[in-house]
Amino acid sequence: MRAQVFPAVVMTLALTVVTGLCYPLAVTGLAQVLFPRQANGSLIVDHGAVVGSELIGQPFSDPKHFWSRPSATSPHAYNAASSGGSNLGPTNQALIDQVRQNVAALRRADPGNTAPVPVDLVTSSASGLDPDISVAAALYQVSRVARGRGLPVETVRRLVARHTAGRQFGILGEPRVNVLELNRALDSLR
Repeated sequence: MRAQVFPAVVMTLALTVVTGLCYPLAVTGLAQVLFPRQANGSLIVDHGAVVGSELIGQPFSDPKHFWSRPSATSPHAYNAASSGGSNLGPTNQALIDQVRQNVAALRRADPGNTAPVPVDLVTSSASGLDPDISVAAALYQVSRVARGRGLPVETVRRLVARHTAGRQFGILGEPRVNVLELNRALDSLR
């Protein structure tokens, strides 16, 4: 029995050191050397203060700003320590009620907008932290933001176009707009 237990204990300890200590330290060190900005969270710094991350959405509710996707994280929205979706299926009444509330909030904020509401403005992403919205979701909000800021609609529309990122490698995903970067650009107009 001792001949079997001793090697098992030694291997467990050795693999714990290699996979639990050496490997994470090596990967962290390489990331800090090769990709320091990304390894530290792709933080956005404005005048020496961190204002957010390119990778994590933020709540915006002011009509003068573009709004992000809803977040399903708990105990509060956009909680990076609790990433995850709602796990509610498409026929779940709680999800249906939440989507209806989100549509109503968008309609109240811009009563003259009769366009169909893009789905990403009323449903959360799988992570609940998505920092991007679709181009359609950004364009849906242009008239509200322009009116709230006293800007011509075309000026805001051009700003959306300048902040639209294309498909990754030209083929992956869909064109998208980072809400924080777009709102920062809006704020810098004045």
